[in-house]
Amino acid sequence: MANTADKTLGEVLYDARVAADLSLRDLAKKLNISPSYISDIENARRVPSEDVMKQIAEALELDFDDLMARAGRVGEQAERYFKQHPTAGALFRKISDRRPTEDVLQRLLKEVDRLPSKKDKP
Repeated sequence: MANTADKTLGEVLYDARVAADLSLRDLAKKLNISPSYISDIENARRVPSEDVMKQIAEALELDFDDLMARAGRVGEQAERYFKQHPTAGALFRKISDRRPTEDVLQRLLKEVDRLPSKKDKP
């Protein structure tokens, strides 16, 4: 898929759906939701729930985290983490205040991906 950095959630979904050669009805049937709901998402009239976003990401082979970010959501797990670790919220606010370029954000994301996960520890 082409560079999507400046696209909205709806534009990314529309482009992916068309690239997959799926009509609104086809995708709706796959996800067990109404075609009008998908149309509302693509036209920025609605933001889907986290569960629906996961289904869409899987059906269209899109990155779930990217879709959530385009929707302006961090997700339930991240919200809980922010509440448990206020420093994480402060870090996010500092990044937001500095407004780094997309390249800098991508480098930061790669650095975070290299951090050990609590799940990885015995």
